[in-house]
Amino acid sequence: MYLNSLKKTVGAALVATLAFGMPAFAEYPEKPITLVIPFGAGGSHDLNARIITSTIPTHLGQAMIVRLTPGAGGQKGTQEVASAAADGYTLLFAHNYTDMLQQHVENLPYDPMADFVPIARVNYAPIAVVVRGDSDYASFTDLVESAKANPGEIDLAHSGNWGALFVPAAQVMKETGAQFNLVPFQGGGPAMQALLSGDAEVTMGFPSVLGPLIDSGKVRVLATAGPERIYDDVPTFGETGIVGDIGFMHRVVLAPAGTPPEVIEKLEASFTALQEDKSFQRLMSRMGENTDLLLGADYQKLRDEQSDAYKVLVDSITQ
Repeated sequence: MYLNSLKKTVGAALVATLAFGMPAFAEYPEKPITLVIPFGAGGSHDLNARIITSTIPTHLGQAMIVRLTPGAGGQKGTQEVASAAADGYTLLFAHNYTDMLQQHVENLPYDPMADFVPIARVNYAPIAVVVRGDSDYASFTDLVESAKANPGEIDLAHSGNWGALFVPAAQVMKETGAQFNLVPFQGGGPAMQALLSGDAEVTMGFPSVLGPLIDSGKVRVLATAGPERIYDDVPTFGETGIVGDIGFMHRVVLAPAGTPPEVIEKLEASFTALQEDKSFQRLMSRMGENTDLLLGADYQKLRDEQSDAYKVLVDSITQ
């Protein structure tokens, strides 16, 4: 009798399943998403991420949590995401130098092209050459001439070999003939702290980090990347005689390869919606950052071009 009753129960459940379909799974995302930053605290990625993660939940339907994982010039955090499940719950917030340049100078524990798929290029930022506000270097020319006259004696703090501060510094040295002592730190934030504490005499920085420091008089900007001046009284690299377009960092969100298309679509839609979010736009503008979005497929084209260009750049610097 019990067996007959069990059969009836199972049969009823089967009929219900066939009638109404298989149970629906919750739509992505059903839990918070971790955004891994492979750099230290206080850098431009950290500051940009805080704005992104404070505004995107409205469009994503879940919280996005920042996790700082510095080390090995960005490789530690990048490896963490490369090894994560391709389910959309662990993403990487990287930049073009760690993403596409490092592969040409080191044997990486991951393949950036094979192990990642881009979700969105959130924005890009021009680099600036920075000294303390009380520095004896009043201009970029002063700094370059001193570095030429005293090769290797001026400490330049950067965010790790072949990273977002190292590469422009190397390009500046190549273009001007100046010779700095390049000192690595675990991210742009620690590099800036080294400058402010007197452990370095010069560093590089981006608008999101520099604004409050300029206003307080703690730093002085000597030159910036880009075709137009960012600060009225600060020349561009081109105005100082440097030829070539150097010093642009693209901030990009990537997911592990194999992430389902519907997850990527949801993430892309959420980053697209941010472009119309007034709070996001206001906060980014206040920080001096643009919001020039490129979605995954479009950024992948640029990514391919970057890889080729960086191979040429690395060869020119290292030969």
